[in-house]
Amino acid sequence: MYLPRNASKARVREAENARKNRAEIVKAFCDGQVSRRDLIRMGLMSAAGTLVMTNGLSVFAPSAYASIPTGAPRSPLFGVQPFTQPMPRFDVLPRNPVSALTPAPVAQVDETKRHALDPRLEGVRPGDTGPNEGRPPGPIWAHQEFTRFAPQVSIEATQEGAKLNTAYNPGVTSDFNSGIDAAASFRPTFHPGLPDQGPLALWTFNGTIPPKLMMVRYGEPLLFRHRNNLPFDVTQNGGFGRHTISIHEHNGHHGAENDGFTGAFFFPGQFYDYHYPIVLGGWRTINTAATDPRAGGPADSGGINKVPGDWRETMSTHWFHDHMFSFTAQNVYKGMAGMFNIYSSLDRGNEAINDGVNLRLPSGTAKSFGNLEYDVNLMLADKAWDANGQLFFDIFNFDGFLGDQMTVNLAYKPFFEVERRKYRFRILNAAVSRFFKLALSDGSAMIQIANDGNLLPQPVILTETDEMGIAERYDLVIDFSRYSIGSKVWMVNLTQHEDGTGPAADLSIAAAVAGNSSDPAVGKFLEFRIVRDPAVADQSQVLATLIPNPDLSAVPVARTRTFKFGDGASQTTRDPVTSFRGPWGIGTNGGEVLDADFGRGSAAPRVGTRETWTLINDGGGWDHPIHIHFEEGQILARNGSTNAVPAAEKGRKDVYRLRPDGSVTITMQFRDWGGMFMEHCHNTVHEDNAMLLRWEIDDNGAPFVRPLPTPISKPQGVTFQPPDDVLPGAL
Repeated sequence: MYLPRNASKARVREAENARKNRAEIVKAFCDGQVSRRDLIRMGLMSAAGTLVMTNGLSVFAPSAYASIPTGAPRSPLFGVQPFTQPMPRFDVLPRNPVSALTPAPVAQVDETKRHALDPRLEGVRPGDTGPNEGRPPGPIWAHQEFTRFAPQVSIEATQEGAKLNTAYNPGVTSDFNSGIDAAASFRPTFHPGLPDQGPLALWTFNGTIPPKLMMVRYGEPLLFRHRNNLPFDVTQNGGFGRHTISIHEHNGHHGAENDGFTGAFFFPGQFYDYHYPIVLGGWRTINTAATDPRAGGPADSGGINKVPGDWRETMSTHWFHDHMFSFTAQNVYKGMAGMFNIYSSLDRGNEAINDGVNLRLPSGTAKSFGNLEYDVNLMLADKAWDANGQLFFDIFNFDGFLGDQMTVNLAYKPFFEVERRKYRFRILNAAVSRFFKLALSDGSAMIQIANDGNLLPQPVILTETDEMGIAERYDLVIDFSRYSIGSKVWMVNLTQHEDGTGPAADLSIAAAVAGNSSDPAVGKFLEFRIVRDPAVADQSQVLATLIPNPDLSAVPVARTRTFKFGDGASQTTRDPVTSFRGPWGIGTNGGEVLDADFGRGSAAPRVGTRETWTLINDGGGWDHPIHIHFEEGQILARNGSTNAVPAAEKGRKDVYRLRPDGSVTITMQFRDWGGMFMEHCHNTVHEDNAMLLRWEIDDNGAPFVRPLPTPISKPQGVTFQPPDDVLPGAL
């Protein structure tokens, strides 16, 4: 995969030249200067869509200096050593009154509010105007229940190129942030000894690092205004990435107009208002009088603001990221990812409140909710950069793209100072194709309390996690009281990749720590330094019961569906905007495996029903983490066996790992909201190369129609067209 450390200078030069040439083709393709057909005609691409294995173009082609391919050049470290920088805590986005937003948010887009368009935008002529807000217009895309759940808090962010962070807010004092001075400017670099990322290489929220954190609570609806400040010229992307964006709050329970639909993207110069009501599933039918204190959010006084809905559907750890059609992997890799902590009466973020409802998980005590001192977000991602230290990405690695350098919160192999007590780590796999299997270097026990957005019914004690798929979240509790002050322990990745198809092997802890892997991302990647005793005694706990699953025994299964994920897909539509041709695809209910078209309806569950879906891996050695938007599901069986579901998967989930030749059977309810959603592989390289489909809830009354019209986004405004196709049995 990557050249060994002792590769000859000649071989490194050869591989670097191939990567440079390949990057030029990637950029020309991304910019629309050449098409797949052009590349095939020039002999540079196979009919299957892969760049040919020729010397000077592919780093895996036979070398002039070796008889077999030997891999890509490693990212230069410019003399930097691991564990020589502190790990930055997430940058907390400010929570403001809704009145601070100008213009004021509205339920339905006002298309009369327009601005002059920059002619550098594609398809724009001088004098053209476009709507200020890029959300599709009309009642179907109006914010559902906007009056009932009127926004109480606003958060605003931009998407823009890398720059200094002069307003870093970690949400904790420096002694809980490994001594980092938040008042100092924070450079856009993976390490102080590495070059800064340029404004075309790294595109982040507000253009800065560390990555951003939204903090929300049940009973307090949020309006997130997202402004697109990326370059108007689509070619100004540093070689990869697309300047049109659509943000998915993964996996929010709200209307589809706020879900970040892949075709509802917006352009530089526009904003998009996302309305996150922060409600419990089943709020229309369960606990409607809001009398159960377990269903609620934390009050400023330390009490509970009770809300309707099923308390067993309480969620805790989400994230948000770009979902631009065919460009998700590039844009997320480029920096469009953050985390989203949800606080509830059960998961208060204050470990001292002992009211019989609060689970008192590790957090802190200073504030009524949302204490971060001992509640730590970790975003894991592998990266690669070129000889100049700028981010590198290869869109033609259709199996999946792997970086050779591990980052935590966009910092290269950092250290983190901890006290001798329990910590909660909300861990997100934010890679595009890499799986992680996590352990501590000394093999000590950890407690898994959550999987994806949901606390488990019971905690699971383990020394090694399962292989963590892309977009999965594991909440782990680690007790550092067993270590002495001055000691160190490392978080270790045990999963070895040979390519992007999926994990090749899991090493033992000893082998991973010893560096016995050809995969440079295996081994120690985060150093914990035990620096002191806590000033206040640890009041946190991990109870034997956390949040049980909803009881669905009285809810009949209205329908079963099957979805087969595989390669060799075909395309039945030709819409240049909504469809894509790639090696990957999804077959529905026994039909042929199809390439993505967000104008094609593949499933439309009836509102208020429950269904059972079976996800099938079509084989070939591939590993697919499958994400279904909007609704959380419960895994009923793996490979047809109820006994094959491990303890850590017995809670509700939103990402379901499909191991090679495996299957997963899940059950979900479809309630409360409507619109069009997505299902796709979260190896986002697979997603971008056509392993995505659209499903919708469209029969819950006006303004919805069955099937829903497809939005077509342009700078001058969003139009609609009938679906390109509706699969048999979808409705």
